[in-house]
Amino acid sequence: MFSGSISHFCTLSTHFTATVLDLSDNQLTGELPDCWIFTGFLELLNLANNKFSGEIPPSLGSLFRLKMLHLRNNNLIGELPSSLKNCRELRMLDVGGNKLTGTIPQWIGTDVANLKVLSLRFNKFHGNIHPRICHLADIQILDFSRNNISGKIPDCFNNFTSLVQKGNSTESTRFYLYPISGNHFERVPYIDTYADNVLVHWKGRESEYRKLGILKGIDLSSNKLVGTIPHHFSDMRGLVFLNLSRNHLTGSIISSIGQMEMLEWLDLSRNELSGKIPNSLAELHFLSVLDLSYNNLTGMIPLGTQLQSFHPSTYAGNSQLCGLPLAKCPSDHGHGGKGNNIEEEEDDEFISRDFYICMVFGFITGFWAVLVTLFLKHSW
Repeated sequence: MFSGSISHFCTLSTHFTATVLDLSDNQLTGELPDCWIFTGFLELLNLANNKFSGEIPPSLGSLFRLKMLHLRNNNLIGELPSSLKNCRELRMLDVGGNKLTGTIPQWIGTDVANLKVLSLRFNKFHGNIHPRICHLADIQILDFSRNNISGKIPDCFNNFTSLVQKGNSTESTRFYLYPISGNHFERVPYIDTYADNVLVHWKGRESEYRKLGILKGIDLSSNKLVGTIPHHFSDMRGLVFLNLSRNHLTGSIISSIGQMEMLEWLDLSRNELSGKIPNSLAELHFLSVLDLSYNNLTGMIPLGTQLQSFHPSTYAGNSQLCGLPLAKCPSDHGHGGKGNNIEEEEDDEFISRDFYICMVFGFITGFWAVLVTLFLKHSW
């Protein structure tokens, strides 16, 4: 519950040698001091969950060793300073939950291309997502949700090598202390509890993860994105969650979505998607959270263990969608996810009605034919 300003931070000696500075989860206020040039040994700076205001100071760009920068959930304004492109060792940049403006800087995809986590969520960023963002080969969490981002989704997300690969494809970041022993620095391993400390909006709630492990996801929800979902999304076989809800996306759900076999959470709700739900969606055996509501989807929900187990609200707002768990599809409509199943249903319906009628009529006719013959043929 520490409070007050940290402006006196500028009076620190130039011999400041800490590698980790964590002031998170307090009640600190005021503007961030613009004198970080004296803290060149910092590898992690965590000022999250306070009440800091003003702009992000440009001198943060002088922290050449910085690997993690947490500024989330404050009242920071302005744009991301271009000086941050000098922090080429950044692995995690989390500025979510502020009032930052401007466009997403192109230097993020070029100068700080080693990012594992990039969270710009819940700000006021606008403009398009530049294709240079696709240079982030090691990215595991990409969160641009709840902004004013417009335009199309770049058709190059399959360049995210970490998301294409299944499993934990990136190493955790370790930090070191540099305690002064006389005039010498002693390099001592520091516990890596900060290695993957990140806030993720996961399955409807915010959760803080100390270890990312195989958790990989993209959240572009609550923006103004248009166009179709790129077909190359299906190449991201390591993706665990995908949230594209509350945009203006059109077209159909990609037919090869079943290739994203690690998906546990898929939210495409409140867009303008049309067409049928692809059969391959029923092949996602890890899928535990699904929301396709309020689109223009049509036809029959594909048959499978997963899709019929979800609550009907999963498919709400699609008036021409039918099949379990919604109302049964009309038998004379050629809708549906699997044509063979429809033909089998029609065949079964034929056997259970016309076939048995003919069978009974044939039995009666045959029986009386034998009986009449017995009456006429006295020898029999």
